[in-house]
Amino acid sequence: MRRTSWATRRTGDMQTPWAKTDQRRSRRGRPMESPTTPSAGGRGSGAAAAAAAGSQGGGWFGRDPKGAHGPQRPGQPETGESTPESARPAERRPAPAPAAVPSATELLRRTMAEIEPIADRVTSYFYALLFLRHPGLRDLFPAAMDTQRDRLFKALLTAATHADDPVTLTTYLTHLGRGHRKYGTLPQHYPAVGEALIGALARHAPETWGPRTEAAWVGAYTTISQIMIDAATEDELRAPAWWQAEVVAHVMPTKDVAVVTVRPDGPYPFLAGQYTALETPWWPRVWRHYSFASAPRSDGLLSFHVKAVPAGWVSNALVHRARTGDVIRLGPPAGSMTVDHTSDNGLLCLGGGTGIAPIKALVEDVARHGRRRSVDVFYGARRNQGLYDIDTMLRLQQSHPWLSVRPVVDDGPVGLLSGGIPQAVREFGPWHTYDAYLSGPPGMIRRSVDTLVGIGIPTHRIRHDSIEELVGATT
Repeated sequence: MRRTSWATRRTGDMQTPWAKTDQRRSRRGRPMESPTTPSAGGRGSGAAAAAAAGSQGGGWFGRDPKGAHGPQRPGQPETGESTPESARPAERRPAPAPAAVPSATELLRRTMAEIEPIADRVTSYFYALLFLRHPGLRDLFPAAMDTQRDRLFKALLTAATHADDPVTLTTYLTHLGRGHRKYGTLPQHYPAVGEALIGALARHAPETWGPRTEAAWVGAYTTISQIMIDAATEDELRAPAWWQAEVVAHVMPTKDVAVVTVRPDGPYPFLAGQYTALETPWWPRVWRHYSFASAPRSDGLLSFHVKAVPAGWVSNALVHRARTGDVIRLGPPAGSMTVDHTSDNGLLCLGGGTGIAPIKALVEDVARHGRRRSVDVFYGARRNQGLYDIDTMLRLQQSHPWLSVRPVVDDGPVGLLSGGIPQAVREFGPWHTYDAYLSGPPGMIRRSVDTLVGIGIPTHRIRHDSIEELVGATT
């Protein structure tokens, strides 16, 4: 398969992003040149190409170019030859060790630390460059950018935090590349995004920007884009970019929660505990993540628990506007919060609010495999009314003696555990032989993870969806 590298444009003066640009050409088989954006001191970074060439070989995971020792120290000879005896001072002192050259990963993180306090400004500039230079790409984004605005830029920066962990980075970017197919992203779109990324960083990180930093980011984005392109290309051979799904049932157990059941227009393989992205006909190109509320069913139907939240475009549409017969779109399944059926460990499942949906799916999955593994579920809500699916969970408990369900409320009536899920978990146990599964609001997950680690459960046995994805699921 031919590998597609991203190309860059000469950005000229980044203070005028709308200025005319000259397209730089790249030849197949040659290393990609770095863009010549201004450095912090106002100098052009023509030397960046040489630095980039040294760092491209290993991409993001490569080491610094060999022989890069920084600028020559004043008064030192430029060759490796020793100084003549007559030129040496009477008292010789050992020369200080040369300053360590920062790695590409360190340069990336220095840039991110510099732009963090002005992230909103950098993000706005990034999209301004992208849409001014490539107006045709605007159609790939929703009409209103207030909720979508940060997602692409944040995803690129999030990848940099895993620069020294190629396994995690590849997993994250593979999922991202597959998921971007539903937006209509094509390989030829990646150069424009890379150009805007470099331009925004060069403009807003003057303290850390320079030829070596630019080369590090060029190498980083080259690696990012290639992994995503390869993942999308491979996925295209086996699955559509999205599925059409007809709403066949819409039930509201409370005034702000709906259980939406849909029938996809084709086979939709997924695992219990995973999630997908949904798009409604009322808000085109706005996608939000929701977990599957059951294990795979023989009839092929899929169910989701959706809570309407203030200013939530997708959630309000699914709860208050969707009706039987409406057609929505599904992205590909994602998520690793799945059961390891080769293990005999018990399952400690913590579900808050509509986070009970994937927990219910996990219980059904264990039951289908027929193994008697202890499963303890803590089902939490702020008030008693928030336990909208407690009857379903209690019926499952009656059918399966290995299952225990404990309702928890933050401040509830006598007879229910109170004080929140983390406190309730501490009162029971021990949990050392359990794998933990968490689903619910981001705050609940953070507190619960701290609690589980504090009582001795290792982090590799604590599974939950990405916090970034969970934030997206709240709208």
